[in-house]
Amino acid sequence: MAASLEELEQRLSHLRTELRGAVRARDKAETARIRRALREAEAAWEHALETEAEPDDEALPAEPPAPQASATTGAPRRTERPAHGSIPIREQVHQALTLLGAPASPKLISSTYEAFFTESLVATKLASLRRDEERSFTAQGYARPYYICAALTHDRLVPARGLLALSTWPVERRIIGPLSPRTDFLTHAVGTAEQIQRLTTAGHPAPDAAWRLLRRFALTIPGAYDAAAPEPDPARVIAAANAEAAVHQQEDDQQRQTAAQRARTQLADVQQLFGTAPMRDALRDASGTLS
Repeated sequence: MAASLEELEQRLSHLRTELRGAVRARDKAETARIRRALREAEAAWEHALETEAEPDDEALPAEPPAPQASATTGAPRRTERPAHGSIPIREQVHQALTLLGAPASPKLISSTYEAFFTESLVATKLASLRRDEERSFTAQGYARPYYICAALTHDRLVPARGLLALSTWPVERRIIGPLSPRTDFLTHAVGTAEQIQRLTTAGHPAPDAAWRLLRRFALTIPGAYDAAAPEPDPARVIAAANAEAAVHQQEDDQQRQTAAQRARTQLADVQQLFGTAPMRDALRDASGTLS
């Protein structure tokens, strides 16, 4: 029987306590063993979190019952959450990044969340969020199931400008090498298409904003977009994105793995998550583009 979220969170807390003890004791073998167990438990927690949202309300925030649509207009029912029921911003970011599957800019995180959920996410608030996350981790270590952290450059292991990630992802997934912006873009496209597929399968029509987001991805992926079709075909987008990703994957993975090994050897836990550069430089989104 699969462990519940509560059981997994208890295991994560226990493993993090053991990890602190092993690190203090300078027991490298035990530290490595616990880190492996911790990564497995974190992956299981992520899977349990995603599963909990399925299948009836697939990744959608709970909403109060909406009034019936007018018989004359046939307008869809849609109700925003009341202010007191708003989801914390760190949870909004977590949901968006989990959907995208790779480091992303505040602008893309905000666009993705607003495309699939009923609340807005103000991208300008994410700079202070990341600083709060780093302060919390510095003070409490692995006290939370996840943190909103930084992607790291492959060469200097400093925060990649304008990119956020999840602490539950392995270091390799948070490294940004020369080919990573494109491979991560393709990952974002696949994640968006898969979420639309899940919503459709569960009987929830995807919002118009979600289709617009998928179209923006598809337009820049060879073979992903049929101009004659009213909307992009999610399956076609996934196939085209995976086909292009295969061209870059081996070299990108090798660069990420090499950098991740250096990070694990050279950096403390907090630096592996938040980098070594001043925080004020971490969230300047220089591109202003989709990714």
